[in-house]
Amino acid sequence: MHGPVLLADPHALEDCVAGWPAGAALALDTEFMRERSYHPKLCLVQLAVGGRIVLADPLALPGLAPLVPALTAPAQPKIVHAARQDIEALLPVTGAPLAPVFDTQLAAALLGFPAQIGYAELVRRLLGIELHKGHARTDWARRPLAPEQLRYAAEDVMHLPALAELLDERLVATGRRTWLDEDAAALADPALYRVAPDEAWRRLRGLERLEPQGRAVARVLAAWREERALARDLPRGWILADAALLELARVRPATLARLAELEAVPRGTLERQGLALLRLIAGATVGEPDRNGNGAGRADAAEQRQLRALQERLGAIAAELDIVPEVLATRRELAALARGARDVPVLGGWRRAIVGEPLLAAL
Repeated sequence: MHGPVLLADPHALEDCVAGWPAGAALALDTEFMRERSYHPKLCLVQLAVGGRIVLADPLALPGLAPLVPALTAPAQPKIVHAARQDIEALLPVTGAPLAPVFDTQLAAALLGFPAQIGYAELVRRLLGIELHKGHARTDWARRPLAPEQLRYAAEDVMHLPALAELLDERLVATGRRTWLDEDAAALADPALYRVAPDEAWRRLRGLERLEPQGRAVARVLAAWREERALARDLPRGWILADAALLELARVRPATLARLAELEAVPRGTLERQGLALLRLIAGATVGEPDRNGNGAGRADAAEQRQLRALQERLGAIAAELDIVPEVLATRRELAALARGARDVPVLGGWRRAIVGEPLLAAL
């Protein structure tokens, strides 16, 4: 591929896009910052198409409108590694999730690689190339970008076409290409990139260790945190850290004095939001799922036995397919099956016949 070109002039970007081969696959990556914000702040868009690498600078350009036709064209495949965050970062530009997408991380996972394998590691394993490191945590919002940063950014798309070609061949050979198509199509669902405050609790880890009333409090606090973070464009953890949220749900303090005893709750949060937190905790009520025993709480002995049986069956299926078990079904999905739930991903799409029905038979 030709060396990267940094584009900070709108006319140069328009000319570049106009020269791309019609319908050619577009290798794509983004650099963004969200350490201080709820929404990702797009800082750089890397593109490789037709043997050329382009680095578009959103902080210098008046907009990225020239890219939109190619990014949204149904006939122009987008090759991305771990696409979900890049799609989210580009949503203000594209207005809708990218599609169609060939996600090299998803493809690799369906071929037995670790579920969250990184781009550099996949390049090393499949192409035998060691990529430069050191700028993964760089401040991409600072200008000017150093030559080392530009090289690092370019490498993030340089090898995507070769990876996609190798992975595609293997998926076709193993009969799993349609699996990838289905999983990648799910990335086009706009709901995937919106977190409804009332559903924010589903992202919490550790709910299973709480009693029903504690889970009710966690749900209320998670919704309150999500609303504040969204309104103020701040990271969730700046409003209330997960550890503090779960501690509040576990202890459920009723007074400011008791609230002040919780080490996980910062002093500033106590002073600014103490009364609001107490009102939320006092007003939380156990929801229907927990009353019916279908919530995410502690499993009884029978459920634990069923969960172990499901884990054993999943392990056997995964070993036979040479796929990491979590790619087929998560532990949370197995726990839901053990509780009697049937509206779970493993019972839909290609997974139903391959994994879901054998799991149901193991119950």
